[in-house]
Amino acid sequence: MSLQRLVLVRHGESLGNEAASFAESTGAHVVDIPTRDADTPLSPTGVEQGSAVGTALRGLGLDASATVWSSPYLRARHTGDLAIAAAGLGTPLVVDERLRDRELGILDRLTGAGVAALYPDEAARKAHLGKFYYRPPGGESWVDVALRLRSFLADATTSPATHGVLFVHEAIIYLIRYVLEGWDEVTVLEAALRAPVRNTSVTVLERDHAGDAPWRATLVGDVTHLEQSGVETTTHAGGDDVRAR
Repeated sequence: MSLQRLVLVRHGESLGNEAASFAESTGAHVVDIPTRDADTPLSPTGVEQGSAVGTALRGLGLDASATVWSSPYLRARHTGDLAIAAAGLGTPLVVDERLRDRELGILDRLTGAGVAALYPDEAARKAHLGKFYYRPPGGESWVDVALRLRSFLADATTSPATHGVLFVHEAIIYLIRYVLEGWDEVTVLEAALRAPVRNTSVTVLERDHAGDAPWRATLVGDVTHLEQSGVETTTHAGGDDVRAR
């Protein structure tokens, strides 16, 4: 039996989300966050969101037979731990580095204004190439991320479990859908522009019992669990670059 349902959960709000949104809104060039990206913790609201998403996992009928994967970044792992505990799944969290957020290289911690001011040549190069193929020095393009996700999904979708859960990042959710649903460049970039992934929102992809059947989304960006738990819903969209932290 191969994987038939994949539940995608964006991590809870992080201190980096708050800092990045503030920096963008004030026109600052640099996001004021002392930790490296991998170590950015959840905000107090993010902790509440992580526990609330356990309600969603229970509502989807998940149990200890599900395999649960996470990005190695702290904000994703902590969200996963909180959700698993709240859902009472008793399932170990499997960390896979292929699920990490997109790496931005020399542009890390910069706002859009910061990139334009400090690296105008890079801003022009990105405008020419488009963000799907643009790779910042020392970083990754969207297609680079898609390549490592193809490797992960080739392993995950043939695992013995029939249900899987991923605690990941905004760009990763778009690109998993790009790979599994057969999206093209225009579709995935339109989704990133028009449908921001809210913190701890739940997206479900399913296929029928035939292992080679196409994947389809049966739930997209659901935050009912936050509304039912009285927990604040936050978006912190990555914007033009999808810098989801």
